[in-house]
Amino acid sequence: MIRSAALALVRGEGATAEVLLVHPGGPFWAKKDAGAWGLPKGLVEAGEDELAAAKREFEEETGQRAPLGSYRALGEVKLKSGKRVVAFAARGDFDVTQLKSQVIEIEYPPRSGQALRIPEVDRAAWATLAQAQDLANPAQLPLIAAALAPQ
Repeated sequence: MIRSAALALVRGEGATAEVLLVHPGGPFWAKKDAGAWGLPKGLVEAGEDELAAAKREFEEETGQRAPLGSYRALGEVKLKSGKRVVAFAARGDFDVTQLKSQVIEIEYPPRSGQALRIPEVDRAAWATLAQAQDLANPAQLPLIAAALAPQ
């Protein structure tokens, strides 16, 4: 089973609370917006702690270290692909203009044998739960709602 770990960075309180969402890079996602955004996440490596994986992936996708402080487990969801995503929430802030995602290599066009280097994520934005319902991958919405729920 493929397993990923995500970090939901939250700022604000109550109805104005926001979560940081990222948009995948590359030509496949370039013109997709609604349903394409999600939490910074990535694969949990063999033997890796899930929270450590979520923090590592946050740094790889945003270019900033995960915040210090306490983390809260949000649960797990299953994506259409069958991949399972476990998520954690932390409070913090992030200047979306400072996004610096790692660059990855993909085969593009598919099955062409040609390599294309793209940013893993190309944009970041803060979203309330209402905004996330329009932007985020629907399978991740329970994690986002849990992250934004009053404590």
